[in-house]
Amino acid sequence: MASDADEPLPPPMRPAAAARPKRHVLLTMHHSPDAPLAPNAQKVLLELKGVSSAASRAPLDLVAVIDVSGSMEGDKLESVKKALLFVIHKLTDQDRISIVKFDHEATRLCPLLPVTEASRARLEGLVGDLETRGSTDIRAGLLTGLDVIANRKITAGRAASIMLMSDGRQIEDGDPRQFEPGNVAVHTYGFGADHDHDVMTAIAERSLDGVYNSVPDSDNPKELAVAFAPILGGLTTIVAQDMELTVTAIQGEATIKKVDAGTYRLRTSSDISSSVTVSFGNLYSAEVRKVMVELALSDRTASQSYRASVAEVQYRFAFQGQEVTSRPQRIIIYRRRRASADPANAPLPVQTEVARLEHVASIKEAVAKADGGKLEDARNTLRAALEALRRIVDPVVDMLRRELRKLLELFETEETYRNQGRSAALSSISSHGRQRGGPDKDTLIFGTPRMITNLEQAKQRDDMPVPSADQDAQLELEERPGWLQDVLPVALRLLAAVLSLLAFSIIASARTSGWDGEYYGRYEPYRYAVAVNVIVCFYSIAQVFVRIRRSVSPQLRSTSCYRVTLFLDQVLAYLLMSASSAAASSNHLWVSRFGEDPFHAKITAAVWFSFLAFLALSANALISTANLFSRI
Repeated sequence: MASDADEPLPPPMRPAAAARPKRHVLLTMHHSPDAPLAPNAQKVLLELKGVSSAASRAPLDLVAVIDVSGSMEGDKLESVKKALLFVIHKLTDQDRISIVKFDHEATRLCPLLPVTEASRARLEGLVGDLETRGSTDIRAGLLTGLDVIANRKITAGRAASIMLMSDGRQIEDGDPRQFEPGNVAVHTYGFGADHDHDVMTAIAERSLDGVYNSVPDSDNPKELAVAFAPILGGLTTIVAQDMELTVTAIQGEATIKKVDAGTYRLRTSSDISSSVTVSFGNLYSAEVRKVMVELALSDRTASQSYRASVAEVQYRFAFQGQEVTSRPQRIIIYRRRRASADPANAPLPVQTEVARLEHVASIKEAVAKADGGKLEDARNTLRAALEALRRIVDPVVDMLRRELRKLLELFETEETYRNQGRSAALSSISSHGRQRGGPDKDTLIFGTPRMITNLEQAKQRDDMPVPSADQDAQLELEERPGWLQDVLPVALRLLAAVLSLLAFSIIASARTSGWDGEYYGRYEPYRYAVAVNVIVCFYSIAQVFVRIRRSVSPQLRSTSCYRVTLFLDQVLAYLLMSASSAAASSNHLWVSRFGEDPFHAKITAAVWFSFLAFLALSANALISTANLFSRI
């Protein structure tokens, strides 16, 4: 097999802007800024994000392992064919795909073929000729798929993955859950309500960064494409391979109590308290990996307050065959006597991640109870988890709530749990464990821009052509810098903040005896203008941070957020206009009675700044309206 394991690649046809960026990965650390001198525990959230463009992604070698056994007869195999055709159309001529079919034995239908226009016809023909027969040996299919990857002639800088499409019902001897894929990601897709959830979940989790997905019974090709869109949106945007993160405690300052990285592999030093390394596999463009580290800080009650370096963080990855290692970054916490160690004072990102981890534990507990015949107890567990999320206000937590509400519906009866609820819950657990994608198209908790784009394309009309991954990348480059969605709103928010700051600063600095003397009543409109401009200034600054966060995490762009923003924009624009008008009217009255003076000049300038801030806020209201209507 090694002699024809893959075919030569055509000359690269990448967009000109796809040159290697200077930075691929960004590390962010969240923790309490200070801690007591007494011994205490501190949670530190580490976030790795792929920040380079998807246009510079690693080319993909994909092996599709297809179940054609008798149990896949009928709608299941037809669903597999439709899904596989969508996959083929999304790949480019720098990607390669091999198709392996299996029943009681496995057969490689083609070597790794570059997905050119010529090979697409061949691949589509192979898919169309798939027919069911025999019994099921999933292990044989996986071993053949892994053999295709192991015998590649061209490997430098290329990412390799396996997609397993099956109902997971092993019949032949051998347990596919014991399959050892090494460092190859195996993404599993369970077809049909009766597929073996446990087998498909176990296979994905034994791979380095594979995810289990449940594919619903449907005759609609769009529904099937939607099921594959998130993973494809990731596989065609890999910007870092063999990603690892190492946390090392500073001796004498702290020890590592626990590291929670979901279902990713942990490698510890001989003394687990001193160093832990997490292996993530591939990282997609705009994808985030979160690691929660719990540190036990040493006793420093005999010391004075000081800046303590408690741990060191370093990451490494491969890109285009080259190893990249970051500089070590220190976790610094200010140790002082009166500091609080209360977890409630932790930064919001830390609290949100703690809530998410507890959320996942609740879903696991609910599945265990439902499997034990205690469905009502399982529902009570999900209700308690939903109640626990009320204390945190965060867009990610909003998605967790939606996830729990949907699971409660699927845990309604024994039949719905058996047919849909269990697979949906296990898919959620797998998604959270890998921090990848989402359990369904409506709850893409770990979505990236390309995943969202793929979902939108999967839902479009049948007569609309499916763009390739390179076409998606080119479109993203053409759309930068995201003028209407990102740059213009932030600029207008900053402008409104600056103008309102100038307005209330000038009014507040305009002093005469009238503020406290016999003409006190004439100055009330100015006080009203000061108050409104102060509110608009702080609101605009807050919105700048919100806009930046939405740009960094597109999955946070929820419809409810846009509705609230539009409402506040309209209300504050009205208040600002009324305050400016009242101030201008009072100023005109002042001039008609007392003539022009420095006080009048200052108020006139402030009114103009306030009016310009109103125009900036009104423009943002129009943009908020456009954003809202684009999502409903």
